[in-house]
Amino acid sequence: MYTLIVILILIVCIALALAVLVQNSKGGGLAANFSAPNQVLGVRKTTETIEKITWGLAIALVVLSLAATVAIPRHSTESALNTEVDVNAAKSVTPAATATPVATEAAPAPAPAPEAE
Repeated sequence: MYTLIVILILIVCIALALAVLVQNSKGGGLAANFSAPNQVLGVRKTTETIEKITWGLAIALVVLSLAATVAIPRHSTESALNTEVDVNAAKSVTPAATATPVATEAAPAPAPAPEAE
């Protein structure tokens, strides 16, 4: 589900960038180059339609972003954290349980036993 939402977000981002580029800016923009739609719908109608599309895509982007936040798979993160906690807990065993006795001084080697004849 999360992957699907991320793919939809990418598609909406690309469409939103294109819609912004097509809009009529102060200098004319790319919308001035499309003469056929302007003749059919009129200049004012085309500008309003592109603006509505831009707003719709922006709202869709916000909604999809919120949905992606809710759909983030949390179980894998929690299990990874639990595994790390378990590993750290195993490492932090009390020192008394893992301490090895330290020889203070090496004992002298026993003398060889005399051989009986």
